Amino acid sequence: MRIVAGVAFVAALVAGTTTAQADTLEYVALGDSAAAGPLIPNQDPALWCLSSDRNYPQVAASTLGATLTDVTCSGAVTDDLAGRRFGVLAPQLDALKPSTDLVSVTIGANDVGLFQTALSCINFLPEPVGISCYDRYNAGGQDQLAKAVDTWAPEFGAALDAIKKRSPHAKLLVTGYGTYIRPGGCYPTQPVWGRDGDYLQSVMNRLSATAKAEAVKRGRRSWTSRR
Repeated sequence: MRIVAGVAFVAALVAGTTTAQADTLEYVALGDSAAAGPLIPNQDPALWCLSSDRNYPQVAASTLGATLTDVTCSGAVTDDLAGRRFGVLAPQLDALKPSTDLVSVTIGANDVGLFQTALSCINFLPEPVGISCYDRYNAGGQDQLAKAVDTWAPEFGAALDAIKKRSPHAKLLVTGYGTYIRPGGCYPTQPVWGRDGDYLQSVMNRLSATAKAEAVKRGRRSWTSRR
């Protein structure tokens, strides 16, 4: 399971950290729904972020005995790290302090509109009745979603730099996205044609790989999650 793998990795990442041994580990979780855990019981009563008390940051913090500041929010984009979401919620980066020991960040899918794209790929009837989203997003021989991911890369890199500036001594864990659609799809249980499902997952994988590459450029530890 993705959450188990994530917790195990976080535990290994901080093992032997003197701060964790001497004082309570200060952990800040940043990101979107992949970290927030929408609809997983129990949900925060303040429903605007659809955040669960059993998402991976919460489970990891409990395992580590860490003090967690969880500002993950479903629907968040990279701009919400430094800017106000809905014009009301404080920037997620405001949770960071010079004393922060560990930061996790999962972000990017909403920047490229991946979840909205997935909804547009739904076909309740088998081929050829319907329209392939792969064909639509690759019209003219150019992959629009791949281009969107590549355009997002430097923005994510700048966000990592901003995190480092605010919490210079923190270990930073960059997490990717899981396998949402198995190879060949699962039609009709998931009402997406097989080739469209493979396309959507390939974009998700590209997003995770891009996040990892930006982290590696900066010498950060990273983990791309897989179920």
